Amino acid sequence: MLSLPLIVIGIIVLYLLSVINILSEYERGVIFRLGRLLPEAKGPGLVLVFRPIDRIEKVSLRTVTMDVPAQDVITRDNVTVKVNAIVYFRVVDANKAIVTVENYLYATSQLAQTTLRSVLGEVELDQLLSERETLNERLQTILDASTDVWGIKVSMVEIKTVDLPTEMQRAMARQAEAERDRRAKVILAQGEFEASERLKDAAHVLSEEPIAFQLRYLSTLTEIGTGQTSTIVFPIPVDLFAPLVKQRVEKEKGSSESEAES
Repeated sequence: MLSLPLIVIGIIVLYLLSVINILSEYERGVIFRLGRLLPEAKGPGLVLVFRPIDRIEKVSLRTVTMDVPAQDVITRDNVTVKVNAIVYFRVVDANKAIVTVENYLYATSQLAQTTLRSVLGEVELDQLLSERETLNERLQTILDASTDVWGIKVSMVEIKTVDLPTEMQRAMARQAEAERDRRAKVILAQGEFEASERLKDAAHVLSEEPIAFQLRYLSTLTEIGTGQTSTIVFPIPVDLFAPLVKQRVEKEKGSSESEAES
């Protein structure tokens, strides 16, 4: 049977072992002594906690990645969408994170959800889809200012997905298709306009330089000759027959005058 001194020594050893607390590099210990908060958080390394006089609350200083659940948001132009986001934050003051708020993880999550709904409800759908970077910065600024009293630093907020209603997706698809058709028609009209301008310039050159017209004519004959067609139609200018026609008219006029004199 163990003697009383050995039992006392065993109890003392167990107590001393319970007093020793080892905190990792990313952890801090918030110490309450007789219910009062000690001025500075302890750690990392070896921390002595003399229970039941002292009580320790361990706080991690690592960045927390929090997924904000999808929220039903009504935009300023009355479109209902589901939006979720990711919030990156960390504890910078362990004492505030324990003393000023009951559960800083839950509080930050709830604040992120309400802020997401309120901020995105002030913008239109087009802004929500095209200006995410600006909205991310605005959300980060608001959350960081609100959680500063809790000893929390919000470093980044990212809007993850925006789920549109089926009807809105169809409407946007029709709008995008109409926009593509409009651009195609504009490009086609622009091309036809530029082609007509070039044809007009070419017509001016050909009208001022007859030799250029003849060269173009010969070039066209060459292109026709390289084809696989069996029948070729050569366009001949009417001006080539003008001397023959004039000679024929003068001959007929001379014959008419001879018959009249006789």
